[in-house]
Amino acid sequence: MSQEVLSPVLETIVATATAAAPAFAATTPELRAQALVAIANALEANKPGLVSIAMRETGLTEARLTGEVTRTAVQLRMFADTIVEGGYVDARIDLADADFALGARPDIRRTHLPLGPVINFSASNFPFAFSVMGGDSAAILAAGCPLIVKAHSGHPELSDATAAVAAEAIQSVGLPAGIFQLIHGREAGVAVLRDPRIKAGSFTGSIRIGRLLADIAASRPTPIPFFGELGSVNPAFITAAAVAERADEIARGFLTSVSGSAGQLCTKPGFVFVPAGTKLAAAVSAAATELPEHRLLDPRISASFAERRDAILAATGVTPVIAGGVRFDELGHGWVTPTVVTVSLANLRAGREALLEEAFGPLSIIVETPAGTDLASLMPEFYEGNLTGTLHLSAEESTGTTANVAELQALVAAISQQVGRVLFDGWSTGVAVTPAQQHGGPWPATTNDASTSVGTAAIQRFQRPVAYQNAPQAFLPEALRDANPLGVPQAISPAGVSKQWGQRWG
Repeated sequence: MSQEVLSPVLETIVATATAAAPAFAATTPELRAQALVAIANALEANKPGLVSIAMRETGLTEARLTGEVTRTAVQLRMFADTIVEGGYVDARIDLADADFALGARPDIRRTHLPLGPVINFSASNFPFAFSVMGGDSAAILAAGCPLIVKAHSGHPELSDATAAVAAEAIQSVGLPAGIFQLIHGREAGVAVLRDPRIKAGSFTGSIRIGRLLADIAASRPTPIPFFGELGSVNPAFITAAAVAERADEIARGFLTSVSGSAGQLCTKPGFVFVPAGTKLAAAVSAAATELPEHRLLDPRISASFAERRDAILAATGVTPVIAGGVRFDELGHGWVTPTVVTVSLANLRAGREALLEEAFGPLSIIVETPAGTDLASLMPEFYEGNLTGTLHLSAEESTGTTANVAELQALVAAISQQVGRVLFDGWSTGVAVTPAQQHGGPWPATTNDASTSVGTAAIQRFQRPVAYQNAPQAFLPEALRDANPLGVPQAISPAGVSKQWGQRWG
């Protein structure tokens, strides 16, 4: 594959990012932390104007968008503390050992270094939290990598406004020029992704586009890491005892999760498995008294949702619990109310081609399972991978002392094999921005199930490990020096212990 010639504008952007990479990688964690906090402060200071633009471009509510700005700022601040604390560099030091079990061991020290320029493709459904200054962008900058953001076509004005706010904040702390730039257009994004100076890519969006971009990244003469968050239906399992104990509470939480932001969330519960004969469907129907109409993000998503909804409603054995609806306005925007249906497990199996694909919007399927169903077997039967899996238990079942505990443990184990986050007695929408969060999962939830796009582990996606052998102190990264000037956690393997390895185990 020959190298494509970039347009003059894109060439300047990529060249500027490439030139900035060494200086940015050499900046102190404190300076990068100051930049992240400056961006967070600037976003919150400009919140009213940014939210106003976002409401107009996306149709999302003021309350949702205001909260999303706060979430974005919190994640930036969390990363600021993370990079100063330094555990993310995973500093490991094996001291030289003349009496090593396999012969003399050299001094070996390992840490992580920034990859270089990275392109991030913004999401449509989170115009702040997964867009210009969202989680991927924050992680890229925290890692010390120059960032090029491909703006989403669904909110171009907001992208420009957010970029202007962020650029001014970055400049205010004196970071190198060129570490943050914005581009528009799918062709421009693909051209930059193909450029050999770009060292990684990230993306949040559809399976089709994500796979296209991942294949481009993998097929380059020098393949690069690509971290895509793609599709997920987030199955939930509810026991009969849980329904008997709190059907109304579960139904209200379920509807809130399905209808929030018009169901345009990667964590929306798309399927709920419940024993046949329970009162969950009736409780959901009773709870659906006031579900306001909500605009979908754009006409393309509206048309796709309407098509998926029609296909699901037409499938054999599907019964509406809440019929919902789709109304198109003069601009092609879809205005929706939630749709919830039931189907038997047998009809789900028979109609899997029509039913299993994700419906991106406020629609969910309640699957009624017959007595004696091996619930653990349903995960590999229906799902390759998801961001989340949920289990609702009764209070007694939660103690782990009921007769069905082995069955429930097997179900949890099966869910764990195919998701990145397992929830109990809650709903998958709402991803807590905390250090331990895992927001990823096996394909097609993500392109790399060992990574996360939320939580402090997200930073390491944009770094690579390097080991130094017998290096003089002056030539080591500061994180690996004996004096440890950065004060980072260091895992030290001292001399003289290797011959005792494993002795306590037999």
